Amino acid sequence: KLSHQRIFFSPPSLLSSINKKSQQRKKTQLTTPCSLPSYFAPLPKQRHVVPCTTPKKMKTPTTTFLSILLLVIPTWARGRPVERAIKIMNESGRRVEIHWIHPDTGELVLQSTPDVLNGASFALNSFVGHSFEVNELPAKRTGVCAGENNECRVDYFTVNDKDDQIIFIREGIIVEHLDSHAIADKSAADLLLECKSNAKNQLLSSTSDPTSILDDMTSCVQKGIAKEIEKANEEITFQSEVRKGMAGLLENYTCADETLNSTEAKSTVIWDGRKVGIIVDRPASKIHTIENFLTEAECQAVEERAKPLLHDATVADGSGGSHLSESRKAKQAGIKVDWDKEQEGDLIARLSRRVYDYVNHVLPFEIKENGQEDLMSIQYFGRGPDDDKPDR
Repeated sequence: KLSHQRIFFSPPSLLSSINKKSQQRKKTQLTTPCSLPSYFAPLPKQRHVVPCTTPKKMKTPTTTFLSILLLVIPTWARGRPVERAIKIMNESGRRVEIHWIHPDTGELVLQSTPDVLNGASFALNSFVGHSFEVNELPAKRTGVCAGENNECRVDYFTVNDKDDQIIFIREGIIVEHLDSHAIADKSAADLLLECKSNAKNQLLSSTSDPTSILDDMTSCVQKGIAKEIEKANEEITFQSEVRKGMAGLLENYTCADETLNSTEAKSTVIWDGRKVGIIVDRPASKIHTIENFLTEAECQAVEERAKPLLHDATVADGSGGSHLSESRKAKQAGIKVDWDKEQEGDLIARLSRRVYDYVNHVLPFEIKENGQEDLMSIQYFGRGPDDDKPDR
């Protein structure tokens, strides 16, 4: 009997996998330094970065996995998280320290380790509403600060709900807080100012008529917008390539590490008497695990129907097609669902109906079975004792 099996259902923009696990994993504990939200317990008096410790309990029973990956979901469907990543740029000409201000006690908790040199940057993960203090440090040579009467200057900033926040510490320890909206507004204002300046110069010239000036200003704005869109597309392409490269490295690591624990569900709900673990619940993707999604009889029916149809699994070739890969150690088979036998209790049809029921339970699309792809069974046969490449 096969030791590992996954079955994939493929309605539009949907990938569902059913995965039977047999080994019990050990519990681990992950510790990550971060800035705690204000509702956590008061911080200790010493000045250091407070660690967040989250125990991770691993799944011990045999669990059936149903992973739903949706490519397009309206962004209004989910609320925005309160965590924000900020970047601090020191352009003050001085060394500075960054402190988190405890909202209840006013205590300063050092975040930089120990200081941020002039010209350096400092990344910080925090939460919306958290306030920070920027302190100038005395020069190492003179032992004094550059403020009036050699005082060390101070400024403050608070994390807002915008994305891509950058904190510039300017000369004089003056904080300039920019975010995605502020940067966009400034870019638009600079563009409009340049076009208005050109139009004003044309108005002062007796050779230009109003229609020509208006046309030139319109052209100026269009060219400026096109340039900004081009820059944005270049950044999106760059970020996409970085993420793809990271994903490839992580895949090699996670597939090769047999001791790596499964991801813990963030929350659980009950659907049709089954426990559902919510692992990812983002506007553009959802991954849910459902315990006991199929019965032993249904599992055996899938194996039997797939057995004569199994062939080497393929991978996408990047151009809409697929090809064989040496690193793909799996067999796959497409199983036609006999919907006409659903009322007769056909096991494959019953299992497939359950998939559609759950998909339509969590998504607003009311997907029907008509015209959809066959049920896909992917079976992993494992590695040999001398095979150093992971299963994929």
